[in-house]
Amino acid sequence: MTGSIAERIAHIRQQLPPGVRLIAVTKQVSVDAMREAYEAGVRDFGESQIQEAAAKQVHLQELPNLNWHLIGHLQANKAKKALEQFQWIHSCDSLKLAQRLNRLAAELSLKPHVCLQVKMLPDPNKYGWTVPELLADLSELDRCEALQIQGLMTILPLGLSPQESFDVFERTRDLASKIKQQNWQNLQMHELSMGMSGDYAIAVQAGATMVRLGQIIFGERMG
Repeated sequence: MTGSIAERIAHIRQQLPPGVRLIAVTKQVSVDAMREAYEAGVRDFGESQIQEAAAKQVHLQELPNLNWHLIGHLQANKAKKALEQFQWIHSCDSLKLAQRLNRLAAELSLKPHVCLQVKMLPDPNKYGWTVPELLADLSELDRCEALQIQGLMTILPLGLSPQESFDVFERTRDLASKIKQQNWQNLQMHELSMGMSGDYAIAVQAGATMVRLGQIIFGERMG
């Protein structure tokens, strides 16, 4: 990997269509590196763990217009902290969690942006709804009025070919379209959070509106 963080970000932006949001995934990334990304125009940072994000937010609190995205699995007992720290929660992966977030958001007078995490293929290592489970839960999710449910998030299983990856991303897009056509009161399907460093170009071809990029911006990290 060559070039500075700013040069890598500029190169990526040249490949992203207008309207596709670049989320810099900053798990195990230093605050200094995050400042470099900010100086290069990044305003969206994705974190997997609430505690790590909290420490960084203290150091970066003087930077205006930051959006914090929770992209890692959220345990129910940390839902309140997540709502207090993140404007976006991509990893809402069950009806039970959505209902808990909805109740807490109402109590806190917050309106978080939420994506519903869906498993398009069986994968024991990933959280999320299966497609039949999600379709069955839509009416209950539509009642979560304190949440701004904006769309779907998916993470691919390891080992897929580029064509297989494209097919899964396309199926995710089609699922969002199917849900949108049902004209729910509160469920919106504007966003598709899909694509990471190794497959974001394929995800964008299939309709991604948000890509979650870490390694391609910041390089390899330990752990």
